[in-house]
Amino acid sequence: MKPVRWGILSTAKIGRLKVVPAIMRSPLCDVVAVTSRDGQASAAMAAELGIPRAYGSYEELLADPGIEAVYNPVPNHLHVPLTLAAARAGKHVLCEKPIALDSAEAHRLQDELPPGILVAEAFMIRHHPQWIRAQELIRAGEIGEVRAVNVAFSYTNLDPANIRNRPEIGGGGLMDIGCYAVMSGRLLFGADPVRAIALIDRDPGFGTDRLTSGLVDFGGGRHLIFTVSTQLVPFQRVQALGTSGRIEIRIPFNAPPDEPTRILVDEGRVHGDAQARSLELPACDQYTLQGEAFARAIRGAGPLVGGVEDAIVNMRVLDALRRSESSGAWEKP
Repeated sequence: MKPVRWGILSTAKIGRLKVVPAIMRSPLCDVVAVTSRDGQASAAMAAELGIPRAYGSYEELLADPGIEAVYNPVPNHLHVPLTLAAARAGKHVLCEKPIALDSAEAHRLQDELPPGILVAEAFMIRHHPQWIRAQELIRAGEIGEVRAVNVAFSYTNLDPANIRNRPEIGGGGLMDIGCYAVMSGRLLFGADPVRAIALIDRDPGFGTDRLTSGLVDFGGGRHLIFTVSTQLVPFQRVQALGTSGRIEIRIPFNAPPDEPTRILVDEGRVHGDAQARSLELPACDQYTLQGEAFARAIRGAGPLVGGVEDAIVNMRVLDALRRSESSGAWEKP
């Protein structure tokens, strides 16, 4: 397969340290340019990573005829505007999550997307073997009927200048990491929610949600329960609880790229994981796998995973959770 030629929109930390180097390691991908609104920053990132071309504006990169796809890791409020600008320039787009500020904006992206242009939301966990294996075990009935998915995801960020602490551009815990909790439920239940309710605590200075807990009803007696926070001890864990066992994904979201990962399968006969089976999955970089999947889709060699229609579903659940903060009631996605 001919490698897909990529351009990178922004020198954002997640791209510079994680996603872009991972994409560059794939023989299916060729990163040829990077840009930001700061030409010096893009030149520095190009020199650091060995990217051939650096631009000082988004427009310059999007006008480059040698670029087929772009990775879009800009702040949330710019996801849709820059994704549409790239699409109109004939570029396919891998856009960081969440794909929009709300479902209405995501629908606008869907409506205005030019024919033949692929857009995917960058939930890299979809491609990691530990998530694929967990879903396979559940579908095979390994833990009986899954009735509950529990998600915890937290970190500490008290920087007032950080985009995650600025509500006007889509900051806050629900948007940044709550989207992973919703996606976890959708992946493990293999279904979409029917209603949701949240309890939210906001930082009095930032105005962002610093602690959000949610209960999401998937119908048929299936519940997603999650807590996410931007001001708690760094921690992450996912549990799928079934009628005859449970599956635990120990490092579900920031899986190390250079070490094997492990999921636990436990029948629950003895407390404390004493009889849990530990299934080891080989080391891999989920960002490399994500880039390769998108490249294959562009070349027609594989399906598009996580397209705009799917992103809208996730966004509608986040909208419902946010509405419930005001209504104090269940809200439908």
